[in-house]
Order: sequence, then C-alpha cells, then structure tokens
Amino acid sequence: MKVLISICLLFISLSIQAQGSIAGNFSPPKDFKWLIAYELTPNGERYSVDSAVRDGSFELEMPLTAQAGMYRLVYAVPQDEFYIDVIYNKKEYVKFNFNLQDGLTITNSEENKWYREYFSKITAAQDKLIEFYETNNEPNKEYTGIIKELNAIQTSFEEKHATTIAHKFIKANRSYIPSEFEDLETFLKNKKQHHFDHLAINDPVLQGSNFLTDKFASYVFSALPTDITTKEQLAIEVNKNVKTTAEFIKSTPIGFQERSMHQLWKIADVNDMPSVQDYIFKNHLKKLAIANNNQKLVDELELAARLRIGAVSPDITWQANGKKHSLLTMEEAENYLLVFWSSTCSHCLKELPALHEEVKEYDNLKIIAIGLEDDNVNWKEVSATLPGFNHAIALGRWESEYAHTFGIQSTPTYFILDSEKRFLAKPESDKEVVEFLEN
Repeated sequence: MKVLISICLLFISLSIQAQGSIAGNFSPPKDFKWLIAYELTPNGERYSVDSAVRDGSFELEMPLTAQAGMYRLVYAVPQDEFYIDVIYNKKEYVKFNFNLQDGLTITNSEENKWYREYFSKITAAQDKLIEFYETNNEPNKEYTGIIKELNAIQTSFEEKHATTIAHKFIKANRSYIPSEFEDLETFLKNKKQHHFDHLAINDPVLQGSNFLTDKFASYVFSALPTDITTKEQLAIEVNKNVKTTAEFIKSTPIGFQERSMHQLWKIADVNDMPSVQDYIFKNHLKKLAIANNNQKLVDELELAARLRIGAVSPDITWQANGKKHSLLTMEEAENYLLVFWSSTCSHCLKELPALHEEVKEYDNLKIIAIGLEDDNVNWKEVSATLPGFNHAIALGRWESEYAHTFGIQSTPTYFILDSEKRFLAKPESDKEVVEFLEN
C-alpha cells in the first residue's frame, strides 16, 4: 500500500511539473522544414528544444526544465533574422499561424494576445502624437484626446495583466506622457529625460529579450537635438547618448552589457557611422567582451574596423628584383587592386588570367597579388604567367599573417583601394572588379 501511495504521489508531482507545448502552422508549407526553440537569457540564447516542420505544422513539447519567459523560435538561417519571439508561461498551450506575407497571428494564448494587442494600440496612439506635432504646435481638443488615449491604454493594460509575464514589458514600456500641452521642443526634452524611468533593467526576462536593447537603441539614435546639421555633430550627440546608456546599465550582467553595446555598434555600422562604432568599441564594447572572455568578438570587430570602407589598408610587402617593396610606399596610382589567391585554387586559375587580360590597359591601376601558399614551388610557376602584377606570397595559407589581417575566408578575394590606399570596394568576382573600374 505504501509503495502504491508513493507511486501515486510521484505521478501527481510529475503532473504538476508537466510542461506545455508550443505549436503552430507555417505558410507556405514548402518553405519551412525545421524549428528550434531558444530561451532568451541575459547572457544570450539557450537551446531548449527543436522539431521538424511537416506540411507546415509543428509542435514543440517543452522540457520539464524550461523556465517561464520569452522564447525565440528560429525557422531559418541566419538565426538573427528569421525568428519569432513568444511568451511561454508554463501554463498556456501556445499556438499560432505564421505566414511570410501576413506575419504572425496568435490563435491560442491569452498572454501573447495581450502582449501583441498592447504594443499595437500604444504604438498607434504614439504615432498620432507624433503626427500631431508634425502639423500643429498649439493646444487643441485633438491633442487632449491623444493624451487621454495614451494614458487610458497604458493604465488599462497595466491594471488588467499585473500577474503576467507580458506585464513586465507593458510596465517597462510606459513612456513619458505630458500632463498638459507642451510644444515639440519641450516634449522631446522631457521624453529624453524620462526615457529610462520605467525600464526594469535588472529583470532577467527583459534582459533576455530584444526589448531593452531596442529601447537603448531608440534613445541613442533618436533622442537627439533638432538643430543638428552635420555628421560630426550627430556623432558627438550619439556618443553622449551611448555614454549615458553605458552608465545606466553598468550594474547588469556583463553578458547583457556586451550584447547591448554590440547592438548599438551594429546599428552604427548599418547607418555608416564609423566614429560612433569606434567610440563604442574602444570605450565600452572591447572591455566588456574581454571581461566576458569573448576574444572572438574583439577579433571580429577589430577586423571590421581594419577593412572598413574608407580605412587605410594594412601594409603588404614583397620582394622583386632583389628589392623589398611595400603597398603603402609604392608609387602613386588612381587605384590599387589587392588580389588574394592561391596557385592550387581552381577558381583563381580561371579568374586571374581573365582579370589579367581585362585590366592590362589600365595604366593608372596597380595590382598586388598575394598568394596564400604552403610553399613557393607552384606559386612561382603560376605567378610568372601574370606579368604586370606585383606578386607577394603568404606562406601558411589560411594561418598566414595576411590571411588573418585581411580576414580571408576564400580565394580569390578582391579589394579595390583609392589613390590614398583606402578601401573603396570589395568586389565578389573578377567581373565585378572590371565593372567597378569601368564605372
């Protein structure tokens, strides 16, 4: 009898701990084959479970160890582009439909519906306020109505969903709402001043999601003076905002700080703001990555800075006619072409002779061909068939100094430099090299 009771109690215990599932349908079915669920944590994504997608349908049985929080469902690569984030609260059976054209529709999960409904409504109301300021700068009934609507939406959702995970996001998203009419300049000043008021930066659920990093990005790149007229002024103000953000999150886990600063670095990269990238890396991100034992990130970002369009190329040296030659000291030309190749690379043996023929009439072009080789035997023979090129050799192939310095992952790889030996373009083939030079 005692054994039976123990078994029953164990069964009841396991039932209480039993986890739910996340299921759904993808369309068009042929475009989806697999799905991986990751728990979003302050230090990054943590694998949870995966599933095949069959005829557009899937079901993820969440493991007993799965914690309540935000989960990222990755359905294609690259993983940071093709994903769906959902709340998993260990109580609800989450189900949705996802269409490549129409996006996400939650079909089962009240919490995910509340979450999406709140952000849809509050964003629409905030857009109304911005539209008002674009056409008006005087108080009227429309302004009063918009302010009332913003307050009503925010208060209603905070009160109704106080015990949910969604509430963490709803409350943290409370933004500055004027109590009475303010002109645009005053509103923007107050909005910036109160940007961080409700951000619960030490909440691990918020840290794991994109919510906080998106809020930081909004502050850094949008909370700016309206009288900026030059790129230099813009960079100065953005860097000030980066510094404020770094100070605000300094008590959070190193992994979260690193991810936040890296996100700002990537946005600066997309928006062609090299001085902001350098400021973020040198003053914040590099220190954080080292503290987080992430030397790989340091190396990647240092490589990106070296090869950035507009940066002066690292030097390359070679021997010819008994003399040492150097890229940075060679005679002036309108353009310089760097070609990283190998005498054992079939693509190189096809592209380089064709390129050699195409560019032989370009008098104001200097070409340096760097052979990534194990030895110089075959290299000597093949390079001799390409007269007019300046030939350098990098023994050690992929492990050579030049391969690391220029981040060479495949051959042939091309770089075009301007007259000051700054990176101008990175063509993908010999044909793209010719097209660029012709234009």
